[in-house]
Amino acid sequence: MNKLWDGRFTKFTKPQVEAFTASISFDRELADVDILGSLAHVHMLGAVGILTLQEAKEIQKGLIQIGERLSEEKISFSVADEDIHMKIENELKMIIGPLAGKMHTARSRNDQVALDLHLYLRAKIVGLVDLLQDLSQALLQKAKENLGIIMPGYTHLQRAQPILFAHHLLAYVAMFQRDIERLTDSWPRVNQLPLGACALAGTGFPIDRKLTAAILKFDSLYENSIDAVSDRDFCVEFLAASALIMTHLSRLSEEMILWCSQEFAFIELDDAYCTGSSIMPQKKNPDVPELVRGKTGRVYGSLFSLLTMLKGLPLAYNKDLQEDKEALFDTIKTLESSLSVYKGLIETLHVRSDKMLQAAEEGLLNATELADYLAVKGVPFREAHAIVGKIVRYCLDSYQKLEGLSLEQLQYFSPLFGKDVVAMLDLKRIVNTRDSQGGTSCNQVEQQFGLYAAMLEKTGAWIAAKEKLLFEVQETLLSQ
Repeated sequence: MNKLWDGRFTKFTKPQVEAFTASISFDRELADVDILGSLAHVHMLGAVGILTLQEAKEIQKGLIQIGERLSEEKISFSVADEDIHMKIENELKMIIGPLAGKMHTARSRNDQVALDLHLYLRAKIVGLVDLLQDLSQALLQKAKENLGIIMPGYTHLQRAQPILFAHHLLAYVAMFQRDIERLTDSWPRVNQLPLGACALAGTGFPIDRKLTAAILKFDSLYENSIDAVSDRDFCVEFLAASALIMTHLSRLSEEMILWCSQEFAFIELDDAYCTGSSIMPQKKNPDVPELVRGKTGRVYGSLFSLLTMLKGLPLAYNKDLQEDKEALFDTIKTLESSLSVYKGLIETLHVRSDKMLQAAEEGLLNATELADYLAVKGVPFREAHAIVGKIVRYCLDSYQKLEGLSLEQLQYFSPLFGKDVVAMLDLKRIVNTRDSQGGTSCNQVEQQFGLYAAMLEKTGAWIAAKEKLLFEVQETLLSQ
């Protein structure tokens, strides 16, 4: 098959080399945005007179036909197509003939692929923010449904202090809110136009880059043509944000796995989100959180793959940059599937409040409250800590709970203990005294409900605005 660039060559590409260098097997993912970018480019060429309006209209009509055939899966792909840009231009040539070659005027595949990545990633970011919002809403709703449930809070995976289960869930809402902020904060760097840089030096044709940016609704354009074709910072930034999203999902997964074990029994995962054993009939395995935990490593690998590939590249474009796409595509698919499945897992989660409370009651978790009691009485906290430590040791040796000790027993360790100490050791009271801002009291957790609900409402407005932007671009270009 003749290549669109083969004028300088005297030999056909060796099949082995053709297969090795081709990207069509994965960059076909960019087909839709490649067509959008070309439609905008041709519109600009017609508007400034580089193409006649009739030529521009004929090319645009052919591109729209290709888009329709792609959506109907009527176009086949092969290694000989090389990449999605060449494939679409060859398809266009079959529809409108040699005029298809004018589409590439004042453009290189270097700035074309950069444009495709920007268009593709900005749409995916909007979708991922939407999925993060959905998961956050599911966690927030589950927290609201279980506001009064007390569980042990842990440090070092050891029972530490009583907290509300809702408070624990809201910690993940906070994490995912930061993930949303990272993605939305990256928008200005993603929504930037590289087209017009051509191979690396710009072009002598009288193009109008601002017009192209306006058509595609880019906020800005690259001011340096070399940077425009070689920049993948926006991809690295996205992958770094993705790695953190998966980190948070993996931490949540680890707790889901622990909590649904018989040793904890704090929760039960819905049967629809579990699998069984091929040999042990009693087993119910938490495969969904386990797989999410495992897939986290793939996203870390994508980030380090791109960073490693970029670190030794001279300016401007190098073929190495072809390696950015598989890492990017795989990460997006991993995020989309993980976030989507997790929403349903949280919504159908059954909470074992009895087991949580039992664990909180058995762990001497009111010891800190006993030390605080002495501190209020004027005992330096370090001294109070030591006194209560001895009381704890006594309880462990005699198999008693702190609240089961008599006043006389407590006064043996310190005469400052009074009759009011018994009421101080109630777990519900302890939780609700943690009323400092951001604390675990019912009052503070209810305030957090309002705070995160407002944040998610703001996120919803951002999603709606960006979805409207993306829709308007498509409507404008595909209705020509």
